[in-house]
Amino acid sequence: MSDNYQKIYPPIVKAVLTILLAICFHHNMKAQEAIVGRETANGKRETAPGIPGCRLNAARVGYRLPVTGYQGQNAGMPYSNKTFIDSGAGNLPPNKRVWLIAGAHVTAWTASYIALNKAWYDGFAKSDFHFFNDNHEWNQMDKAGHIWTAYRVSRLSAGLWKWAGLNGRKSAVLGGISGLAYQSIIEIQDGFSSEWGFSWGDMAANFLGAATFVSQELGWREQRFQFKLSYWAYDYNSPDLKNRRNQLFGASLPERLLKDYNSQTYWLSANIASFLKNSKWPSWLNMAVGYSSNGMLGGFGNQWTDKQGNIFDRADIHRERHFLLSPDIDLTKIHSGKKWVRTLLSIANMVKIPAPAIGLGSKGKLKAYALYY
Repeated sequence: MSDNYQKIYPPIVKAVLTILLAICFHHNMKAQEAIVGRETANGKRETAPGIPGCRLNAARVGYRLPVTGYQGQNAGMPYSNKTFIDSGAGNLPPNKRVWLIAGAHVTAWTASYIALNKAWYDGFAKSDFHFFNDNHEWNQMDKAGHIWTAYRVSRLSAGLWKWAGLNGRKSAVLGGISGLAYQSIIEIQDGFSSEWGFSWGDMAANFLGAATFVSQELGWREQRFQFKLSYWAYDYNSPDLKNRRNQLFGASLPERLLKDYNSQTYWLSANIASFLKNSKWPSWLNMAVGYSSNGMLGGFGNQWTDKQGNIFDRADIHRERHFLLSPDIDLTKIHSGKKWVRTLLSIANMVKIPAPAIGLGSKGKLKAYALYY
């Protein structure tokens, strides 16, 4: 990417994720008629404060899994340890469900390729396939975004394959391949654009996100580590900076939610109880390590030229990295008898909840936050 443009694909990403989420939501509402929340003989429950009808797992359970795409499956072992899954959800025969999900994936990939080519790449000159090193842009915040997206798309896709009747291993592998394939479409198109190029750094981030999901499913049969996102609007405190923000990250809030690196924080949230067997650590309480960066008004530096040819140099604004530590809640560990509540919790789990945090800036300054968004 150049300093004058930040190429992200919010309309396409939103469209694809909306399709996947809609299928998941339809499955949740139609395929879950059995009773949810069966306890084992010695099962115990904790009440989730402030969430009516929700309970937190405290021991051995036999609940339906509250992860998007898995709600029609049953788990019958300590939640913090294993996630064996029995398929059987849905009204369609398994072979038809497989074809339905395969068709949905192919449709999403094809639509993405066509829409991206028409909406974005038609406006830039084509070239022979070439490579482009953008590893030092945006203080690697774009790479964190690639990891988060690949992880989340892989997880959603695996849930759909599981619903189609495939076993846990095949669903996980196909989910990872699906997430990586979708991201690869973007990189291949970049490779034929004279403005950018195929980025091995982006592909490495895509692979890491997908592999994080797949390796945990194959090894632990649960997601002990999850990538999450949080957002708090950066203070662009002058008309020139606001114009630069709109040029780079979009003029509307929905665009900036996805594109404004200065306002984003990416987290790796770890479920501590899954590593501490027979401990009293709450199964829903995670600890998260976060990364953010701000003060960035261009990919490499804070100098740019606008469309009128005016030159701006804001080297006085320092580009600073931040590393954070904060508690988190794994919303998939909250159980409810209401299907719509479980669905909302599963989707909301993509985002880290606001919580106290400790941050260390790249300048060595330590800061405590009463509530970090």
